[in-house]
Amino acid sequence: MKFVRDLLDKQKKHFEKGGKLENFYYGFEALETFAFTPNHTTSTKGVQVRDAIDLKRLMITVVIAMIPALLFGMWNVGHQHFLATGEQAEFMDKFLLGAQLVLPIVVVAYVSGLGVEFFIAIVRKHPVNEGFLVTGMLIPLIMPVTIPLWQVALATVFAVVIGKEVFGGTGMNILNIALLARAFLYFAYPTDISGDIWTYLGPAQAEVQTVDGYSGATALAIAAESVINEGSQPVLQMYDQAWYSGMFTFGNMFMGAIPGSIGETSSFWILIGAIILIATGVGSWKIMFSVFAGAYVMGLGFNAIGANEFMNLPAHYHLVIGGLAFGAVYMATDPVSASHTETGKWIYGFLIGILTVVIRVFNPAYPEGIMLAILLMNVFAPLIDYYVVQANKKRRLQRATV
Repeated sequence: MKFVRDLLDKQKKHFEKGGKLENFYYGFEALETFAFTPNHTTSTKGVQVRDAIDLKRLMITVVIAMIPALLFGMWNVGHQHFLATGEQAEFMDKFLLGAQLVLPIVVVAYVSGLGVEFFIAIVRKHPVNEGFLVTGMLIPLIMPVTIPLWQVALATVFAVVIGKEVFGGTGMNILNIALLARAFLYFAYPTDISGDIWTYLGPAQAEVQTVDGYSGATALAIAAESVINEGSQPVLQMYDQAWYSGMFTFGNMFMGAIPGSIGETSSFWILIGAIILIATGVGSWKIMFSVFAGAYVMGLGFNAIGANEFMNLPAHYHLVIGGLAFGAVYMATDPVSASHTETGKWIYGFLIGILTVVIRVFNPAYPEGIMLAILLMNVFAPLIDYYVVQANKKRRLQRATV
């Protein structure tokens, strides 16, 4: 690392004021502070609260917490491919195929997003913040592996510019950036982001011979069919009759060996990431728990109503299908767009869980509700915090008068 430090020190003079590359100073500064801790000191007077962690280390912690879901997602992409084609494959064959398909999506997301952030930082002459370290990993994990790379780039650029930079940059956005990228693709290119076929089949997918009865549909898509077709067949029976017997059992869906977005299928590995976030104090366990609680309570409520077979789906299945776990752990806990008051976190997360199941059941055209639920509650999070603070003030004033 000393070699890198010396190299940066030698080149820094060209980017500082008066140097021939001074217009690109903030691009250089971003690279320097990414590799080394910045030597910035507080210049204002008064008491300062100091911590060993900065924004970069905070973001890196979240990225580390997503690695289990990423690695499992790579394996599952290969696993689903070989299941669909009926071929036998070893663990490493599945993982390497998945890595070959997933890593380009990750690279495109980072290159396009960081390219925009560097460009805007240079034009507006302000430092590049590290918020995209997390967003650049979240965006690929919530995409199907079949998504075209140019759509990943387009959605990333849209989300960074419209969702963050127009509001002032990192820490100023009102919506979750990664979910905004997915929402953009859902409304702009719905067939690629919400279609039934979420499994990579091969270079010429239309010509690949699949096993008999293969559908490639997700667990939520199959459940939504019970509403779309107005059938009376229970969802669990539909799971049993799916193209791969035993795929949609509760245990298998909890482990994640099912079709779905790259990083969203395995609740088990997502919960490993949740433990990392909670142990390091980066993620709010209150929001995570309340999202699951809200979804479960709403599932029980629909079980009591039982107007259709989707409502009759056992409540605990809602916790392992779709992206609920991923959204609860990595999206709903976004420190910028989530509620900040302690009571507000409970309300915010609980409503996300409720809305997720409501959208799933009543919007079968797009059965995955966690994205829309989080984006909607992002908008209401400041309002929730406002009323929580006002209620606290009112109680304190009453105690003061007594």
